Amino acid sequence: MTGSNNIDWRWILLALLIAAALVGCGSDSDNGIAADTQPPSAGELPGNEEEPGEEPPAEEETGQEGVPEFRIGLLPDTQGGTDGEGQAHVALHPMREVLEHQQSAGVDMVIALGDLTDHGSALEFNEWRSVAEDYAELGIEFLPVMGNHESSYAYTVEWIDTMRDFIPADAVHMPGYEWVNYYVVRENVLVIGLAYYNLPIAFEWIKQVVYEKRDQVFHIVVASHDGLIGAKYGQTREQIVEGTKADNWVYQIQPQIREFLADNDVIYVQGHEHQYQRSLISARTALQTLPSGSTPSGGNYRMPAYTQIMAGNASYKGYEFRYGERDLVQMIVSQKNATLENGSESFDVNSSILAFRGPRVDYASYFAPHTAKSNDEAEAFSAEWKLLDKFSRTGNRCERLVYPDSIPDDTRSALVLQPEYRTDACLAPNGGEAQLSGGRNRTFNRTDTRTRDMEYSPGLTRAESLNDLARLAYQWLFQYHENWTPNLNSPQRAVPDADSDTLIIPETTIDLKEHVTLSWLPGNGDTLSDILIVSGTQNQTGVYQDDYGAPKDIETDSGLATSRTDGGAKPPVALPDTATKSWDIGDAVADPYVLSFTGREEVGGPAILATRDAGAWRALAPEACLVQAPWQDSYLDTMPERTAGCEDRPLVGFDPLQPNHWWAILQRDVEVALIERESLN
Repeated sequence: MTGSNNIDWRWILLALLIAAALVGCGSDSDNGIAADTQPPSAGELPGNEEEPGEEPPAEEETGQEGVPEFRIGLLPDTQGGTDGEGQAHVALHPMREVLEHQQSAGVDMVIALGDLTDHGSALEFNEWRSVAEDYAELGIEFLPVMGNHESSYAYTVEWIDTMRDFIPADAVHMPGYEWVNYYVVRENVLVIGLAYYNLPIAFEWIKQVVYEKRDQVFHIVVASHDGLIGAKYGQTREQIVEGTKADNWVYQIQPQIREFLADNDVIYVQGHEHQYQRSLISARTALQTLPSGSTPSGGNYRMPAYTQIMAGNASYKGYEFRYGERDLVQMIVSQKNATLENGSESFDVNSSILAFRGPRVDYASYFAPHTAKSNDEAEAFSAEWKLLDKFSRTGNRCERLVYPDSIPDDTRSALVLQPEYRTDACLAPNGGEAQLSGGRNRTFNRTDTRTRDMEYSPGLTRAESLNDLARLAYQWLFQYHENWTPNLNSPQRAVPDADSDTLIIPETTIDLKEHVTLSWLPGNGDTLSDILIVSGTQNQTGVYQDDYGAPKDIETDSGLATSRTDGGAKPPVALPDTATKSWDIGDAVADPYVLSFTGREEVGGPAILATRDAGAWRALAPEACLVQAPWQDSYLDTMPERTAGCEDRPLVGFDPLQPNHWWAILQRDVEVALIERESLN
């Protein structure tokens, strides 16, 4: 069956027997280095390690001489609600703060991710234009996509009349969907904009565009208001699991869409959810998304998944986290919401920036809390931006999901459920290799979800019975729990409630994963090897929030009931002393991990392992501090003896019997390469 994902349905039947356990759960069917608070300059994005205020590195310092950079800012939903007279407005205060932040960061294009308005009225469109035009006059190009609040309220001619001046003049439009679905190419980036619910509709056109442009670009960004997998919404839940009988426009092609986006390393960006989330969406299933590595004949290969970014919020409303991780196909690596209710003391406004240069992309997402609820001048605020999420990578990379160190000891690893920083060898383009060789993910974030339900109507919905609805939920959204297919979020993810004749998705507690990548860039005149980018180790700090965004303490508060594989609650976590428990990751410290780096054999002259900081290459440790010995696992617990004064330097060593073979214990993302040194003394 299409989309079956190889589930053994004999075990699904067992799940149907546990309905009585949840009678009374209720039904809900309402259909951190301190970051500078100033906007980021070009040099402050991940991969550019300058101190705030310094100039960005020259191109020759990045190994990408003469390669232009293109920056895209993401503008989330800007709905402002209605006033006392029933007139809807645009959220002008958050919108201005986002665009000011992105303009100061040097963005070239802003993608407005839909729901620009609340009711699609002429007044709202004029309000939105009044802000956007100020920044368009400063040289920012806009790429707006239509949200459900535009498609539900506005007329097509109003959308075209309002957005014609913003949609790029050289945009190539999808036949029959002009001004709704279109694409542009900028530098080496293909950007495809889609209206709400148009991803399946436009899929064949998207494939044609990608096949035509694939050899001309390094990067593909698909932008729409919504996507296949949501936090509250998502077309898979809405159109498949709870979808209409025989309405197959999403059902028939959803697996092919996931596979195509993964094969082409697409970055999929969306709004709609009024919360920030970054996750990997698997082309297969999460438990079949094996870590990537290399083969002697084929070189490096990536994981079969694509990156999905929910850009957050720029409105006067926030959503709680509903349904949780769609753990059959989704792996969440960053999640934050703020609702200004039920213990949450603010909304968030979010600003995210994608910076493309050659084969490299650097991503940074920022947040600022606020309490504004209207455009009244008394509600105006100045955003104090904090770094929330980041990554740096290239297409030539190896990667893996590093799971949190909260997995119960008796859990089967199922090949992917690994909390250790260990990878296969990742091959450098011009000889040599690197890999992660040890360490454990003890610092991770935790989030709660709320209980929801799903319903069916025989003869109308795809599901004809409660059992049928449970089957669809496990077939498309949730990982069925058995010892050999563990669900780390709960053994009861979708539970039939016979009394209410609804399918309950119980509240649970989710521990986030780390998406760790090893990426390569060609070396330059300053290096004796290719350049390795290690990313994804500093994105979590041990912060814990509930479903509405209220703070909890991961060291003292237990998770929700049935959130552990044995049916109990996830226990509090003993964090390392380096964990900050802060949403600001500007001063986040990674758990210690081991990096092994081998240069090609023909490297000329003595070399030393170095990192690029503040635009210059510097040795990871002074020569006097180097350990001349092969790596030993015991070094993670007991450091070898070193010269006095080396205590504050990373532990770095080399194997004297293997040419150019280095190792280091690190606690941050790095760019490393071999550079010249005078001697090995």
